[in-house]
Amino acid sequence: MVAPFLFFFLAVVAVAAALGMLFSRNPVSSALWLVLNMICIAGLYITLNATFIGAIQILVYAGAIMVLFLFVIMLLNLAALPRLQDLDWKKVVGFILGLLVLAQLVYMFALSLDVLPFAFEAEEAAATGSARVIGIELFTTHVLAFEVIGILLLVATIGALMLAKRRFS
Repeated sequence: MVAPFLFFFLAVVAVAAALGMLFSRNPVSSALWLVLNMICIAGLYITLNATFIGAIQILVYAGAIMVLFLFVIMLLNLAALPRLQDLDWKKVVGFILGLLVLAQLVYMFALSLDVLPFAFEAEEAAATGSARVIGIELFTTHVLAFEVIGILLLVATIGALMLAKRRFS
């Protein structure tokens, strides 16, 4: 009973955090909005009984990746973004209300077709979503993709360091 309510609450907070990230004028506060978004996504995984992926979402994305983003933002010493032109708040409120009506229509349509997301049973989620099962699948079936992604990230890191070295030299 609580899981569907929590799912939709976290979904709404995730969308609001994404909008906060987009419309924030300060890059650091924009990165913090993104952290809130990633925590809400981890909560969405947890409501679907994918606890391992939810924990990894918090550790890897909200932890390590966001620390890297904040480090780069502060390393580049970015000032506040330029001010946006004054918005017509009637249009903004109308757009938000239109999105809410559209979300309710999509929800009712999904409810009528019985395609709403559902939480797996705890036993089934533990059997297929454990770290052991994911590790075996990752290092046997998908080992080539795993290695290619590792090499791609290494090349991207070296390229970023070379670009930063040229800029500050």
